[in-house]
Amino acid sequence: MRVSAAQLQQYRRDGFLVLGDFVPAAACDHLRARAEHLVHNFDPHGVAAIFSTHQQNRLANDYFLESAGKIHFFFEEDAFLPDGTLKQSKEKSINKIGHALHDLDPDFNEFSRTAELKQLASGLGLVAPLLLQSMYIFKQPRIGGEVGWHQDSTFLHTEPQNIVGLWFALEDATLENGCLWAIPAGHTGLKQRWRRGPEGMDFETYDSEPWPEDQLVPLEVAKGSLVLLHVLLPHKSLANRSSSSRHAYTLHLIDENSRYAPDNWLQRPAELPFRGFN
Repeated sequence: MRVSAAQLQQYRRDGFLVLGDFVPAAACDHLRARAEHLVHNFDPHGVAAIFSTHQQNRLANDYFLESAGKIHFFFEEDAFLPDGTLKQSKEKSINKIGHALHDLDPDFNEFSRTAELKQLASGLGLVAPLLLQSMYIFKQPRIGGEVGWHQDSTFLHTEPQNIVGLWFALEDATLENGCLWAIPAGHTGLKQRWRRGPEGMDFETYDSEPWPEDQLVPLEVAKGSLVLLHVLLPHKSLANRSSSSRHAYTLHLIDENSRYAPDNWLQRPAELPFRGFN
């Protein structure tokens, strides 16, 4: 699939673009089934890694950092009782799986490396696209946590800043179950970076002004839609307190000709370098 000139102009203007009916329903269902299989075989004993955009420093541990080149599992913040045990089954407690699904799992590899996505990447101006990271996000019913305002470039920084985020709706994403929200044309400057340093991971702030909440718009999309996200676009998602999940799969693409920051959190081991679509 190629983006039209009008669509490319809209993406550059707004910082996001919704492509409906990009993925067949059967492919969405197959990826959901594969994720459920991975969770079923996951032994959570001794693993209490929690995903949160509000407390990033608590994630700067070996389990999180090593997920750059592995398939690791992260729980919802509200998944645990005070004694540290899960409130409900692990299948209903996982927040996400990351961050090398596209390279280490054959089903995710097949979903992530289609001819349509390769053509799309070319249309977006990526001369030599590489697949950078992947995440399967569950947004669990009733306990699915809020993902606060952020820019992807805070966590994945390149020069030039031309990373593209691909957000696949594997189920309908609605106001009720925690769809994405974004600020149209808000991709104007980087506010923060989460950087590796001698003492570990830490934030470096360039602009502390709050995001203009009155400008945000919801991105309600149907199952099978693909949302393109500019790396500087401010976006968020609210908590899911509904009875419906909101499964999504995300990929980030980088141009091989860009400089990938050596102080990004995501650093691949030498035996698992970034790969393209071939």
